[in-house]
Amino acid sequence: MTSPAQPAVSPSPAPAPAPAPWWRTAAIYQIYVRSFADGNGDGVGDLRGIAERLPYLRDLGVDALWLTPWYVSPMADAGYDVADYRDIDPLFGDLAEAEALLAAAHAQGLRVLVDLVPNHCSDQHPWFREALAGGPGSAARGLFWFLPGRGPEGALPPNDWVSYFGGPAWSRITEPDGSPGPWYLHMFAPEQPDLNWEHPRVRAEFEDILRFWLDRGADGFRVDVAHGLAKKPGLPDVGPDPDVTDLPYQDVAGVHRIYRDWRRIVAGYPGERVLVGEVWLPSPAQFARYLRPDELHSAFNFDFLCAPWEPAALRRVIEETFAAHAPVGAPPTWVLSNHDTIRHVTRYGRADTSFDMGDKRLGDPSDERLGRRRARAAALLTLALPGGVYVYQGDELGLPEVADLPDEVLQDPTFVRSGGADRGRDGCRVPLPWAAEAPAFGFSPPDARAEPWLPQPAGWAALAVDAQRADPDSTLSLYRAALALRRERLRGLPETLRWVPAGPDKLCFDRVGALRCLVNLGEAPVPLPAGAEVLLASGPLAGTANGGRAVPSDTAVWLAPA
Repeated sequence: MTSPAQPAVSPSPAPAPAPAPWWRTAAIYQIYVRSFADGNGDGVGDLRGIAERLPYLRDLGVDALWLTPWYVSPMADAGYDVADYRDIDPLFGDLAEAEALLAAAHAQGLRVLVDLVPNHCSDQHPWFREALAGGPGSAARGLFWFLPGRGPEGALPPNDWVSYFGGPAWSRITEPDGSPGPWYLHMFAPEQPDLNWEHPRVRAEFEDILRFWLDRGADGFRVDVAHGLAKKPGLPDVGPDPDVTDLPYQDVAGVHRIYRDWRRIVAGYPGERVLVGEVWLPSPAQFARYLRPDELHSAFNFDFLCAPWEPAALRRVIEETFAAHAPVGAPPTWVLSNHDTIRHVTRYGRADTSFDMGDKRLGDPSDERLGRRRARAAALLTLALPGGVYVYQGDELGLPEVADLPDEVLQDPTFVRSGGADRGRDGCRVPLPWAAEAPAFGFSPPDARAEPWLPQPAGWAALAVDAQRADPDSTLSLYRAALALRRERLRGLPETLRWVPAGPDKLCFDRVGALRCLVNLGEAPVPLPAGAEVLLASGPLAGTANGGRAVPSDTAVWLAPA
């Protein structure tokens, strides 16, 4: 007996893969709030200025914004000394404006990351003021690191730690009765006392701060000094010959519990909220631990930022970045500049193109034309790489470092703490030029009552947004074209690349099926194959003897896949 014929059944189509979370491939634009755009005419950038420029950021083609601290602050360190984490400093606006800005950015299709500063607060924070006023035994002192001094009458600091800004990491207080008191820890300026993350009240406070901004629509947080919150028990001396991978004030194991707790909080909110770490550490293995699946979502790739403009060094950093991220499944990130570093147009124009935070070498001569040509090529390199990318405001304009600011206008505490030996970071924080012919280059409104908080070089007229917008060969036009192509061709691809042999002074790789990126770091032009389709080039191509095209030195091209 035969079975009746069964109707043919077509196999169900395989479900489409879920799109990758937005943050794995995002282009994120860093806004240094006080230098982006001044909306009220006081010479300082503010939330109103940002809101007015949201269409510019949308049209630039970025996916998200990272705003430097906007909180109430005495501004001893440009807002990284926070007195109130739940309110906006009047210099920038108010809480209602912040909430409106978050909503307006979302309406433009832009997400917003808030800068969180958990390692330290301001010496004007209510907790620290309470700690000083309460006298010996004050409960508030347990929220910080107050310790008795060493030596006769406690006249020496409790240990040998040195501030990141120079000088001792300890300051001694005077008790309410006028007697000498204990010392408190500040790994940055004395106005920035370190919080004691062993105290449960500190942990609870910051978990509440996270929820406060998440409830108002923040899409995540950039975590300042993410490696520094925990300290070794007993706060031991560093010693004369420290192991840089085992310092007592950074990368202490207890910090990871904090981020596991925070990850659970952000995971409880809709919309893929994220945590991005500022993690400066000496080894890839240390760095990768912060990116485990239950900790931070991503972290800044400072090794790439510090790398010299040399093919072997760049390739090594790229490969080491993938090797460090792969075991924890985290996406790499790529960044060329930020508000703490020398603008890469200037760095790439020097004989030594590497960067070291401890030795900025602002006095080194720099060829700006060469630096800008290399910076344009570096832009195409970074925007072609798998993962996320950060654009510091002004990168898209090709702005150089302003290395000749007068002493009297410098505000960075590193300048004062170093006795002027370190010129500080103000040279990369000069207000943006928006309009070539306008007062203050359009940074402030025409009726502004004050000059920009840092002076802008006269030569920046040619770099203003309106001047570059009209020029198809400008750096701004290059960034807009590259970001559009990146979104069109690279989004959704695997986070991998395939190296293509091209010789020792070139970098060449495929994003398979999407584009080939070729960067010529050598002296001789690199001929392109006949018929190669150039999608985008960082500079003019050269001709060859047989009528073909070639990629000149310090130039990058994106080619359509063969």
